[in-house]
Amino acid sequence: MFYFRPSEKRGRANFGWLDSKHSFSFGNYYDPEHMGISALRVINDDTVIGGAGFDTHGHRDMEIISYVLEGSIEHKDSMGQQYIVPAGDIQRMSAGTGVTHSEFNHSKTDALHFLQIWIQPNKLGIAPSYEQKKVIQQGSLTPLVTPDGRNGSLSIQQDASIYRLQLKAGEEIDLDTRKRPGYLHVISGKADVNNNALNAGDALAAAQEQLNVSALSDLTALWFDLPQENSM
Repeated sequence: MFYFRPSEKRGRANFGWLDSKHSFSFGNYYDPEHMGISALRVINDDTVIGGAGFDTHGHRDMEIISYVLEGSIEHKDSMGQQYIVPAGDIQRMSAGTGVTHSEFNHSKTDALHFLQIWIQPNKLGIAPSYEQKKVIQQGSLTPLVTPDGRNGSLSIQQDASIYRLQLKAGEEIDLDTRKRPGYLHVISGKADVNNNALNAGDALAAAQEQLNVSALSDLTALWFDLPQENSM
């Protein structure tokens, strides 16, 4: 294990309409010790009040993934896509040569809670694209995003995968990072990972070892399988 990121140490920006916790340096929050892991550049834990959201803004050459925990996102972009992304859905937008979009809380009253994830692509200048899907859990570890869209997952322009890990209290699983680094981000519940206690919002990265994840309560987490080097 080479990196531990406790929830309470994350960067934070609170604008009233948006309360955002930054796992890595983002916006006005900068810390050279927290710049990302491999191709993983951003995990923002965002809560947006009813009726509010992100006005139209631009991106390029980034794989942007949104995973909705509570509520629904109202998405519009310059590719002509206009969708509602409800809790449990996974959304991927490849910005490529450039795209503009807006993201708003679809509800006028209830809060929206979602994770926004940025992964640096392994190829620049691709055509922008959009994909959205509800992925059904397939055992303990379910692929949400993969390089080739296997097993019903979304595809991504990088040799990286995101899995949803779900364990009942008392269950455990081994995660192998002996060939590729990995990053575990806890969404809810408690876990023991190689004698390290993790709670909601906590995360860790590991390489060249096997992790034993033991659920101390019902556990939901994201597991990132990442390339050794992020070359473009």
